[in-house]
Amino acid sequence: MILVIDTSSARSAVALVEDGRLVAESVKPSGREYDVGSEVAALVPELRWLAGVAVALGPGSFTGLRQGISYGLGLAMGLAAPLYGLRTLELQAARAPRPAMGVSDAGRGRVYFLAPDGRTGLTEPPGLPKEWPAVGWLKTAGVELLPEAGLLPFGEAAARLVRTAREVGYGTVSPEYMQSFGGLL
Repeated sequence: MILVIDTSSARSAVALVEDGRLVAESVKPSGREYDVGSEVAALVPELRWLAGVAVALGPGSFTGLRQGISYGLGLAMGLAAPLYGLRTLELQAARAPRPAMGVSDAGRGRVYFLAPDGRTGLTEPPGLPKEWPAVGWLKTAGVELLPEAGLLPFGEAAARLVRTAREVGYGTVSPEYMQSFGGLL
């Protein structure tokens, strides 16, 4: 089983996946009260069952990313298990039943996006491409999102993506912080 951790958005999620399917998940609002360790303990009673750990690498806020990545990295190292990196925007887009644009908060009323045609960007909501519906967990107002009821659960999308995720070395984890995402444009 692989544990997936995403603390990069307005909601934080942990999921347990195995063989491309969701076993269990927890999705809650992000913030100071969110405790990755408690959420993991509730999902995975025996950490030795884990064959790997996957973490969302962003883009996202410094504190949010550090919380999930640090916990995931420490857990993977402690278990001598592989660590996989996932991109936040790809995780969100994978939740849609049709091609959709993954979005995430960028602070100051701005939004990161990843369009199905591969375009990435940082913009205010009116500047988002109009060709695709948006999927994501946002605090930023002004973005019309596909309704959660019509989306795959976080863990199902993560289970699909983790199959092809790249393994990252313990010393080479490279988060995409808010300020560094602009370099990817």
